[in-house]
Amino acid sequence: MTRSRSWRALAVAALAVLAVAAAGCSRAQESAPAPAADQGPAPQLRLGYFPNITHAGALIGVQNGLFAQNLGQTELATQTFNAGPEETAALLGNSIDLGFLGSGPAINAYKQNPDGVRVISGATSGGAQLVVRPGITSPQQLLGKKIATPQLANTQDIALKKWLKANNLPIGTGPGAVEVVNIDNARALDAYKTGQLDGGWLPEPYASQFVLQAGATQLIDERTLWPNGQFPTTVVIARTDYVQAHPATVAAFLKGLVAAEDLARTDPNAAKAAANAGLGAAGSKPLPANVLDRAWSGVSLDPDPLASTFPQLANDAVTAGTAKSAANVKGLIDVGPLNQALTAAGRPTVDSAGLDQK
Repeated sequence: MTRSRSWRALAVAALAVLAVAAAGCSRAQESAPAPAADQGPAPQLRLGYFPNITHAGALIGVQNGLFAQNLGQTELATQTFNAGPEETAALLGNSIDLGFLGSGPAINAYKQNPDGVRVISGATSGGAQLVVRPGITSPQQLLGKKIATPQLANTQDIALKKWLKANNLPIGTGPGAVEVVNIDNARALDAYKTGQLDGGWLPEPYASQFVLQAGATQLIDERTLWPNGQFPTTVVIARTDYVQAHPATVAAFLKGLVAAEDLARTDPNAAKAAANAGLGAAGSKPLPANVLDRAWSGVSLDPDPLASTFPQLANDAVTAGTAKSAANVKGLIDVGPLNQALTAAGRPTVDSAGLDQK
């Protein structure tokens, strides 16, 4: 090859590399979603939640019309779920816009799509217990037993498996391990009554139903495992594009949520009645008074998402064996709109613990 041809070949190769790099940059720019422009109030808000007392803010807001009143012309469409992973799939699949969700599945949703979702509020702290057959009074007595959680990798599933690991109890089948059974909350009580289960790490009201309707005893109240007894059982998560496109709708929803939680704080009897009626409206049976009272006593309705706990919660999923690596939760929390609603209601604002920035 002559010198001139050699230089021409190098030049062509260099141009090819630049072209590939430029194409890569172009594709990267195309793949990064641009922030959605404000499109005004949304025609519809699709809201997901569970028919649980740990989702009492949703039950009250829907039942008492607090969301609908503040949303104005925006239609409120609701959908109920049994546990977090299935609601996460609905959120990431664009079947709902906002959802009341456990902290574990909320972190998992963010891990799957960091640009797609944000936690915009807290909802409930507490309200989860390990309830077992009478006579089981220590962790070691759980060996060979079957313990229920609502769904694989949901908030209670992670909490149970973390606790079992902390007590050096193997997870599996047979007399030398604890078998974790993922079962719908609504089926767990009957399974316990028929001897198919020996207990469950369950959200309210299911833990109270085990105790008061089936004779189970409480072995662990999850509040005792957290500083000051506070941990985010339920938060509100939203699709990022929906928040950006319809900030006025999100603000109206949060105003309704703050009103629902204010009712729980100022008139707990009215709030309990609304939540119980909401269970019936959502397709579950209203609770007997004793079950409702016990379940209600274990939860605290609070808009604070307790953001500082999220790095620990991300690590807990690894400890529990439901995640291979801890999610980076920086950027997960956006409480700006919530703080505006709290300020308007004369309430203290909440802290993002630095998780509002990636």
